[in-house]
Amino acid sequence: QVQLVESGGGLVQAGGSLRLSCAASGITFRIFAMGWYRQAPGKERELVAVITSNGTTNYPDFVKGRCAISRDNAKNIVYLQMNSLKPEDTAVYYCSAGLRESPYIPGYWGQGTQVTVSS
Repeated sequence: QVQLVESGGGLVQAGGSLRLSCAASGITFRIFAMGWYRQAPGKERELVAVITSNGTTNYPDFVKGRCAISRDNAKNIVYLQMNSLKPEDTAVYYCSAGLRESPYIPGYWGQGTQVTVSS
């Protein structure tokens, strides 16, 4: 079955950086668009970054310039590098594998990894 396992979350001070990883299995990773979402307490889950099967990336305005998504098709891993973190970035971050690339539609989810940014 499809498994997406996130890692790399934790507690970081404002202005710091984290790199999240998501290891995928059970899918032909290289043909899937992959995405990162986040969900803060009391808020809806929101898209943070998408990378298509050919490596095209897309970000919403609130993370542009601070986040970078990348993938390693040899290792079946997708990364999310987050810099200049703010307290409002505190959330559970979820990895997803897409059923569709454009527009991106998530189909599979990981269990999430907590990111907490202290002020």
